[in-house]
Amino acid sequence: MATLRLGVLGSGAGSNMQSIVDAIEAGTLDAEIKLVLADFPDAKILERAAKHSIRAEYLDCAPFRTKLEGAAEDRCIEMLKSAGVDTVVLAGFMRIVKPKLLASFPNRVINIHPALLPAFPGVHGWTQTLDYGCKVAGVTVHFVDAGTDTGPIIVQKAVPVMEDDTPESLHARIQVQEHIAYPEALRIVASGNYSIEGRRVRIGK
Repeated sequence: MATLRLGVLGSGAGSNMQSIVDAIEAGTLDAEIKLVLADFPDAKILERAAKHSIRAEYLDCAPFRTKLEGAAEDRCIEMLKSAGVDTVVLAGFMRIVKPKLLASFPNRVINIHPALLPAFPGVHGWTQTLDYGCKVAGVTVHFVDAGTDTGPIIVQKAVPVMEDDTPESLHARIQVQEHIAYPEALRIVASGNYSIEGRRVRIGK
């Protein structure tokens, strides 16, 4: 077991990063956040990081709007490596990460998705779940591969869909489970007590 050295990429409020910070500070997750990068200069995740004395910087991803590629990807990799990061956490990062970043941190880029993958990949998984008429929604933490939300699954949490749910109410309950699932998944990664077999993560060796 080794202390995870995390680099967090985010775009918004950073509530999932906050759950990771809380677990670290509570002593339930053996990790240190070395760097937080956000693709919006006013993203609240930067403010959250600063409150905990975590290095946090804006990453200009122009000219691309939906992906991290080119010179911005190179800068991102260099900043993460220079900070000593060994595991990259996507916490509400609204961009597609590309092969160069994945190759720089092989099997060490982790994402959280607000649906029970492989169902409802892509954006607004909770709305897709509701629109489809599902009785169960949920959250998935997975390793990132070259596909869209197709990487090996580490942890999943189910969330029942209520008859009177709206997209907003369902999303709020999913987020509660996200804040449990992400630290849990990182504890598994920190333990080293797992193996990746194809698209499956087997806990225990």
